[in-house]
Amino acid sequence: MMFTFTGSRGLYKAPLSKSLLLLPTVLTVLLTVLLPQYQDLFIYNLQAVRQGKQFWRLVSGRLICLDLKDTFCSSLLIYNFRIFERRFGSHKFASFLFGAWILSAFVDLLLIEALRVMFDLKVDVLPAGLLGPVFALFVPFYCSIPRVQVTQLLGHVSITNKSLTYIVGAQLLTSSAYMWVVACSGLIAGMLYYSNKLAVQKFLRVPGWAARCGSVLLEPVFSDSEPTAEAPLGMGATLDIQRQQRMDMLDQQLFLSQLAHLRRNAQQQQAQTGLLNWNRFFPTLRHRGQNQHHEGPQPQQPPYMHPPDNTAVAEEQIARLMEMGFSRMDAQEALRASNNDINIATNFLLQH
Repeated sequence: MMFTFTGSRGLYKAPLSKSLLLLPTVLTVLLTVLLPQYQDLFIYNLQAVRQGKQFWRLVSGRLICLDLKDTFCSSLLIYNFRIFERRFGSHKFASFLFGAWILSAFVDLLLIEALRVMFDLKVDVLPAGLLGPVFALFVPFYCSIPRVQVTQLLGHVSITNKSLTYIVGAQLLTSSAYMWVVACSGLIAGMLYYSNKLAVQKFLRVPGWAARCGSVLLEPVFSDSEPTAEAPLGMGATLDIQRQQRMDMLDQQLFLSQLAHLRRNAQQQQAQTGLLNWNRFFPTLRHRGQNQHHEGPQPQQPPYMHPPDNTAVAEEQIARLMEMGFSRMDAQEALRASNNDINIATNFLLQH
């Protein structure tokens, strides 16, 4: 049986995200290290836009970061947000970035003018770079990515699968004095585009011909090869711990594969009243790997028997899965087959 893990596929099927990681980073290094005399052309100077009519700075000042820390944080966020390019496709992902980029430029000017009128605060220069669309991506990240608790810190603070992304965003937010202005304009632009207020998605989108040209130019250069099917080794401190981690991952993937096969054949099994617990027929790899301290053939272990399928499913866990957007029937099936392990059930429902 082949085992694949879709959670760590790098930049596979995300050529636009890869280009946004590489090209701005290279240009930032060139401007900060080799060609500092040209940095003035890429400063996001709003005073020059208002008084000097240098409207081209709305383009050049919002493409390349002039701070290496901002480049690093924004690159981490783009890498994490590559999931939207896989989910929606490169064309729709590019349209979101383009629409948020245009909208955030107007919101920047409105916010700066509002600060000047209401608080007599004059802001002439904002942080440069592709920061507005990066902050705008937090809107679909918050709205559409399920929140799954990973652990708890000190027994009170919940650590979820989204915590690290928010921490990196907070680091980027505090990197300069007026970064909060760019962040607010990006979030407002993201909400306007994601909710499609005023039908902005119809007007602010990448044309089909431009998407096809970009596909021809970007995919041969920035496309990644399909990930290998073999799961990576664990990061345990010893070989035994790494072997046990590998067994745990294979055991989880075995469950996911068997449950997916069962769901595909569900319509052909109308007489069946419940979901089969495949662990009754297959010994789990986790128990095969216990007390294994050396390589070589091991004696056959008897199949591990899980609790019967009619085990009560916790309503609280069903409610948590339904809050993520899954149906009650799917939540019940996944929890019953995983013996009320909400992490395994969530992983399966997210991947299928």
